Amino acid sequence: MTGLGVVFRPQLPPERLRPLARLADESGLEELWLWEDCFLEGGISAASAALAWTERLRVGVGLLPVPLRNVAITAMETATLERLFPGRAMVGVGHGVQSWMGQVGARAESPVTLLREYLDALRALLRGERVTTDGRYVKLDGVALDWPPAEPAGVLAGVTGPRSLRLSGEAADGTILTAATTPEGVRRARTLIDEGRAAAGRTDPHHIVVYLLTATGPDASVRLRAELAAEGLGSVPDLGVAGDAGAVAKAVQRLVEAGADTVILQPTGDEPDPEGFVRFTAGEVRPLVP
Repeated sequence: MTGLGVVFRPQLPPERLRPLARLADESGLEELWLWEDCFLEGGISAASAALAWTERLRVGVGLLPVPLRNVAITAMETATLERLFPGRAMVGVGHGVQSWMGQVGARAESPVTLLREYLDALRALLRGERVTTDGRYVKLDGVALDWPPAEPAGVLAGVTGPRSLRLSGEAADGTILTAATTPEGVRRARTLIDEGRAAAGRTDPHHIVVYLLTATGPDASVRLRAELAAEGLGSVPDLGVAGDAGAVAKAVQRLVEAGADTVILQPTGDEPDPEGFVRFTAGEVRPLVP
């Protein structure tokens, strides 16, 4: 079955998360995804709260910017989430928006090198290994988690460029693609990811999560066009969807046919009814998505 979920956008204040997460859980929605965008809401703190408030909902963080976080801290927090809520937490890491990284003095000269070192160390720590490494950015001296996950926690990479997509195939357990990704973009990404997997000799599953900018309701097309224009994507064909459940389900299916395993509906930043968006996804779209 295709995975389906929604984004809790950090443009909403943190206090809106509890009722929305509970609604997603009670409505039968499978996944709720959170963002750690600068300078809005913390990804791990929000995910921990959402998981504690719910019973079965899977909660993803897509993504944690690696320049902001020592890899040992990310490993500790990911392991803690996995032990507290087994199988329900999903963590993605990535370069972060470079202008934001510059604002906080954390911009890396080689983001790809940093991410490669980070992924290797993070996945090893989560496997319970003792890690010593002296990389350009990641330096660990005999570090091991006292409370590693009972089962290794998968790590996703949120990436866009060709080098980073190949790296995700080599060194991550899955990939998160932004809402700026068309179905053809998903196909290209899958090809690059598979090239990386082949180079690393990997045959294990690689899960692809794609955000889909989605608007529904009377002004759906206007809101969708406005957000795409604001992001400089107004001229990109086949991007986002506006309409009823049938139209949204067809857009989801196009992404799945292109190679997505999970599609996460991303409401516009000015979505007037976030709770209604969750109900729409769970009650109307989910029955139409096999």
